[in-house]
Amino acid sequence: MAETRFTRFAAIDWSGAQGHRHKGIAVAICDTGDAAPALVEPPEATAWSRDDVLAWLLDQTEPTLVGLDLSPAFPFVDRDGYFPGAPGSPPDARALWAMVDQASATDPHLAVSTLLTDPEIRRHFRQHRDCGDLFPGGAGRMRVCEHGQRAMGLSPTSCFNLVGAAQVGKSSLTGMRVLHRLASRVPVWPFDPLPPEGPVIVEIYTTIAARAAGIRKGLSKMRDATALDAALANLGSHPHAPLARYDDHATDAILTAAWLRANAHRPELWTPTAMTPHIARTEGWTFGVS
Repeated sequence: MAETRFTRFAAIDWSGAQGHRHKGIAVAICDTGDAAPALVEPPEATAWSRDDVLAWLLDQTEPTLVGLDLSPAFPFVDRDGYFPGAPGSPPDARALWAMVDQASATDPHLAVSTLLTDPEIRRHFRQHRDCGDLFPGGAGRMRVCEHGQRAMGLSPTSCFNLVGAAQVGKSSLTGMRVLHRLASRVPVWPFDPLPPEGPVIVEIYTTIAARAAGIRKGLSKMRDATALDAALANLGSHPHAPLARYDDHATDAILTAAWLRANAHRPELWTPTAMTPHIARTEGWTFGVS
């Protein structure tokens, strides 16, 4: 893939928080060329809901590369299963998505509270005031691609950790409900093969974009126009249109959409050396980890 077939590039900063609408969700999009990405306004009110994003994804028909900032699966390879010892532990990511969605079917707003009360499943998670006896301690279990992120000097956290500002588990779980409901209508790489046309979803890690844009470790967040424009320039993008509010979610989405546009053509990002077919089916991969 020396040239990309995509003509639009979108990045979605996600949220696993409780509630209906979330300031922590931001969607940014750009076309080919060098114009800065722009935020997509939520369809109603002043903030996106997870259901809004699901509907937006289902509406995409153009050749759009969509980066979703969450982990689409749990570690599997390290222990030959997501939940070793639990009855009916899913054999692959699509079965995992179905299990997560079905277990929390009564939770509104694509939340996952019910799943996390399951007496077997909760044993694998670190939750507030409830660390499961099968959570291994320390950083927790990692996917193969997360070990790759560490080798790049990044600091991923385990999806089984649901405690602290850096936790990604709740985002990942709510995201799995969305991925299940897409029902392959929008392919998700690498669980689905890269199709010759139409939109595709990939997993993103916004810090990869920040590093590529020249933002030093420990300074990944851009909270003003000057910092954002400097980072965009390093990715070959023109300055952005002023925002009503500068926060981590908006600036991460804008910068990562620009990064996707600048890197979608790189063949090594679509064929990572360490990604086997088994890993692609069970754990997935972060776009940008080669």
